Amino acid sequence: MTKILDRISRVASKYDAIVLDQYGVLHDGSSPYAGAIDCLCDLVNQGIRLAVLSNSGKRSAPNAARIINMGFSASLFEVVMTSGEALWRDISNGTIVEQCFFSIESCTGDAAKWAEGLDIKFENSVQTAQAILLMGLPDGHSTIQWNDVLNQALSAKLPIYCSNPDLSSPRAGGLVITSPGVLAHEYIKHGGKVVFYGKPHRVIFDGLKQLLKADRLLMVGDSLDHDIEGGHAAGWDTLLVQSGLYASDFITNSHGATLSRIVANKGCKPPTYLIEALK
Repeated sequence: MTKILDRISRVASKYDAIVLDQYGVLHDGSSPYAGAIDCLCDLVNQGIRLAVLSNSGKRSAPNAARIINMGFSASLFEVVMTSGEALWRDISNGTIVEQCFFSIESCTGDAAKWAEGLDIKFENSVQTAQAILLMGLPDGHSTIQWNDVLNQALSAKLPIYCSNPDLSSPRAGGLVITSPGVLAHEYIKHGGKVVFYGKPHRVIFDGLKQLLKADRLLMVGDSLDHDIEGGHAAGWDTLLVQSGLYASDFITNSHGATLSRIVANKGCKPPTYLIEALK
């Protein structure tokens, strides 16, 4: 049964390290959530080790910089790991053999910046590519706008490497946008091959566990599909934050009843803990 917490410090000492999602937990994409910085400072002052595990298509360094620019001290986090970093490393070490990619990105130039240090190139046409790099979608885009690209990729039997498996992501003002995972699953539905990097896939959880050299881990996130499901599968305890993806669901209803409804609708396991926000 899920335990409702008023403060994360109530259980923090039970764990060797606490791993935090980024969007929907630390910030809304523009600003840190109220109380989040103070909460993490208090945990670190108590000797709690912290890490970030994010389904961002960008590498770890720019994500760490984003968090720092929002007011979080660099000293708070022992490790910042992203799905984009994991994919970059697999291309760098030769696990991925394709070298010519067609990129789908949030902003023009994201893929080129991400690929610095890799011996790969980006094609302007799907027809001349060996694979698709799916690292982001421009805010407001839907899958329909990418139908032509997906159809061409299907015809050419190109694999998609998806470095952001999220289905949706919170933004300022309670807005929730479509994320790259939706496009990836659409490709799978029509017979395409997708290789996912990030949560809920086990590899990234195991990799971070090895980096931290920790056994008792708590995953803190706002997505049942990615943070909570992935944490459970890895054998970690989990904490769902209400202030991210499901903020509108929890705003007027009983916390316990709302959680039960969402869990039942998704057919997933409930989190170990539930908290209103990072505090």
